Amino acid sequence: MNRREFITLIGGGTVTWPFALIAQEAGRKYRLGALHVSPRSAPPHVAFFDALRRLGFIEGQNLWVDPRGYGLSVEQLAAHASELAKAQVDVIFCAGDLAIRAAQQATKTIPILAGADDMVGSGLVSSFAKPDGNTTGVSILSAELNGKRQEILMEAVPAARRMATFADANVTSPQQLQQLQEEARARGVELSIFRVTNSEEIAGAIDMAKGAGAQAVNVLASPFLNYNRQIIMKHVATQRLPAMYQFPETAEEGGFIAYGPRLLQLYRDILSRQLVKLFRGVKPADIPVEQPTKFELVINLKTAKAMGVTVPEALLVRADKVIE
Repeated sequence: MNRREFITLIGGGTVTWPFALIAQEAGRKYRLGALHVSPRSAPPHVAFFDALRRLGFIEGQNLWVDPRGYGLSVEQLAAHASELAKAQVDVIFCAGDLAIRAAQQATKTIPILAGADDMVGSGLVSSFAKPDGNTTGVSILSAELNGKRQEILMEAVPAARRMATFADANVTSPQQLQQLQEEARARGVELSIFRVTNSEEIAGAIDMAKGAGAQAVNVLASPFLNYNRQIIMKHVATQRLPAMYQFPETAEEGGFIAYGPRLLQLYRDILSRQLVKLFRGVKPADIPVEQPTKFELVINLKTAKAMGVTVPEALLVRADKVIE
C-alpha cells in the first residue's frame, strides 16, 4: 500500500477502523454467549454482527458466537444460562426481563449485555448512570412509551370508545396496566386488559377483545410480543382491529401503526459498541445503561384502508413515515 492509499483509507474509511485495531488483543478469540427467544436470522441480530465485523470482531476468526443461544423457548433460558456460566464465556448477550434474570441468577461475575424495556424499573440494574453488578445495556423506556402509544392510537381511531391492551404477563406490572386504564378512562375510553404468557394464547385473546367490543388494540412493549408480531398482525387483520406496535419496523412489515425507537439501530449502534467495551475489559458497572433518543411514528395506510380505518390528516402530517 502506498502513502496516498494509506491516507485515503484513514480519511475516507469508516471512523471505527482505528478503534477496531486497538479493540482486540492479538491472538485472542472472544466468546459471546447468547440468550434470545428470537432467531439468529432476525434483522436486529444481523445488523449487530455486521457492526461487530466493521469493528474488527469477525466470527470464525477472533469471535466465537454461541450457536445454541438463539430461538430459545422461555423454559430453556435458565438451563442455557447455567451452561454459559459453566463455560465461562466472555460476555452473555440477552434481551428481555426473563432472559436477563436467568443470566443474572447464573452468574455474578461474567459481564451481561442486555436489552430490556425498563432496566431500572424492573430492578435489573440499580441506575442508568452507574449500573451495579455485572449488567449493562439498553433500556427502551417502555412504561413511558406504552402510554404515549395509547394516546396516539386514540388519535388514529378517534371514534373508538372501547379499546384493548395486550400485555406480556411476565413483563408489564399491574400498576402500569392500571395507569393505562385510568388514562383511557380520563379520555372517555373503556380499556380492557388481556395478559398473555405464550403464543398459543394470542389468537384467543384477540378474538376475546373483538367479542368484548374493542375497536383498536395497543400491543405493549415486550420482547415476547414483538417476536410474535406476525401472529398478532395476522389475527388483528382477520378481526379488522387496528393495532399499535412498539417498533417502527412492525408498521413497515404490515402493522397498522407503530411508535418508538428502531430496534435495528439499537442493536447496530449501541449494543455493538457496548459489547466491544466489555470485550476490552471495561466493567459493566462503568458502562452506563443507554436509552434511545430518537423515536419514529410510522403509519401504514395500506393496512388502514384494508381495515376500513380513515386516519386523521393531522396525525398523518406528524408521522415520520406514511406507507401508501
